[in-house]
Amino acid sequence: MTDKYGLHITKMNTESRLELRQLRYFVAVAEEKHFGRAAVRLHMTQPPLSQTIQALEEMLGTPLFARTKRSVALTPAGLALLPEAQRILQQAGALPDLARRAASGASGLLSLSFISTADYSILPPLLQRFRARYPQVQIDLREATTDIQLEDLMQGKIDAGLLLPPLPDKSQAALDYLPLLSEPLVAAVPSGVVRGKNAVALKSLRELPLIIFPRRISPAFHDTILSCFRDAGVTPHIGQEAIQMQTIVGLVSAGMGMALVPQSVSNLQRPGVDYRPLSGKTPLIETGLAWRRDSASPVLRAFLDMVATPPA
Repeated sequence: MTDKYGLHITKMNTESRLELRQLRYFVAVAEEKHFGRAAVRLHMTQPPLSQTIQALEEMLGTPLFARTKRSVALTPAGLALLPEAQRILQQAGALPDLARRAASGASGLLSLSFISTADYSILPPLLQRFRARYPQVQIDLREATTDIQLEDLMQGKIDAGLLLPPLPDKSQAALDYLPLLSEPLVAAVPSGVVRGKNAVALKSLRELPLIIFPRRISPAFHDTILSCFRDAGVTPHIGQEAIQMQTIVGLVSAGMGMALVPQSVSNLQRPGVDYRPLSGKTPLIETGLAWRRDSASPVLRAFLDMVATPPA
């Protein structure tokens, strides 16, 4: 057909649909530059190969090959189509493996939240092991307090969370939990307040204001800290509340008071802060992993399997 200017327009048959088979045949002829060799490569006879190429050219509305009795050469249209056809075939060939990896949890996205204390203890080795085992999984990390993590888990915003137990009654029907770490509390005090490196009694720190998590953030952790003072016969003066462990340690380094923190936080070295073990019986702080029981994520299942398997 021609347009109003008299230019010839080739109209593609809109009823036809391009098939991967046609592209595969086209690429074989283009790379072999010979219909006979391409037919051998494709394990077929030459006539149906030629018919398929002709049908492809008719569908596209333009010749792809310039043919003579002795040679086959790509036309400009064929030259333009070849790299795109090769790319499409390569991507199509990778689809089965992509689907298998996604179904097995070897690829995809894992959304993982963590409390700040986990960053100094169990999070780094877990990530290192998982990355080594599943390098094609993308990990979305979010630092969040336990209360925020529980809300996000219930709403399906994250796959799993490293948090402080216990799980609230209202979430126990929907969430599963696995304990991962138990560690004692230690005292974080301004440098020079305690001489030596021996265990310290809370009575000797009674004059220092206490820097602590708000109870609404983690009731069990908050109550455990206060129970330590109660058992020591000390009534602490709460001088400051903060929701991030880095902030708490920073306030200690500024001389604003002392704090009781999980032992792994001593890996956070700040000028002006000393960490000392507590004398007497010291409660343990547990950190664990929570996730939705009804989650169908293969990536989450792969992560849970790894977590449940002790490192070699």
